[in-house]
Amino acid sequence: MNRILGLDIGKKRIGISLSDPLLIIAQPFETILRMPEEVAIKKIFEIAQIYNVNKIVAGLPLMMNGDFGEQALDCSNFAKKIEQKTNINVILVDERLTSYQAEEILRNQGVKYTRQKEKVDMVAAAIILQEYLDTIKKES
Repeated sequence: MNRILGLDIGKKRIGISLSDPLLIIAQPFETILRMPEEVAIKKIFEIAQIYNVNKIVAGLPLMMNGDFGEQALDCSNFAKKIEQKTNINVILVDERLTSYQAEEILRNQGVKYTRQKEKVDMVAAAIILQEYLDTIKKES
């Protein structure tokens, strides 16, 4: 069965999450460095191959008013590179406030995330993917 990969693309790191084979639950998976981009894309492709991923969902950090800012443009461009080099469809979804939600989840679990930003990135990627999974469930 195929899975879906979730990405929280930042300037320094990329949080990665992975769905279960039934496309019900998203779980934090790993954090990788974004630079050099070729290495990051290769790692994403390797994970996709190992876990039978046929779709990638990446967060698009729109501004609070919904506008497309510098960060959204950067993520969109990187997502296009991933799609071109891996031949896997990348879907961009609104990710406003996911990092805040991830910090709140970790805080409630008693995790000291301020020195472990990679945990925030993984949980944010899981939130992005879970929201997408919930949307496709409603549509079917």
